[in-house]
Amino acid sequence: QVQLVESGGGLVQAGGSLRLSCAVSGSTFSLNGIGWYRQAPGKQRELVAVIGSGGITNYVDSVKGRFTISRDNAKKTVYLQMNSLKPEDTAVYYCNFPPPFRSWGQGTQVTVSS
Repeated sequence: QVQLVESGGGLVQAGGSLRLSCAVSGSTFSLNGIGWYRQAPGKQRELVAVIGSGGITNYVDSVKGRFTISRDNAKKTVYLQMNSLKPEDTAVYYCNFPPPFRSWGQGTQVTVSS
């Protein structure tokens, strides 16, 4: 059974940086693309960034140039480096594989103060 464990969130001022990590177990991690999603209060969960098994990346327009997704296949971990954070980035961040989704982890809260 796949388990996803996110970490690295916190409270940061606008313009600051955070690095999120997602440890994956129970999966052939290196063979699959994986993404970061976020859900702000009262909003639907949205895909933020995705990285393919070969390392190709894609981002939602609102984070392009500020966020970087990367992966370490040996550690079965995917990262999200978030720079120049804005208050609108405030959300719970989750990682997951492309649909069909596995069971969601607990997520990690990112709060950006203005």
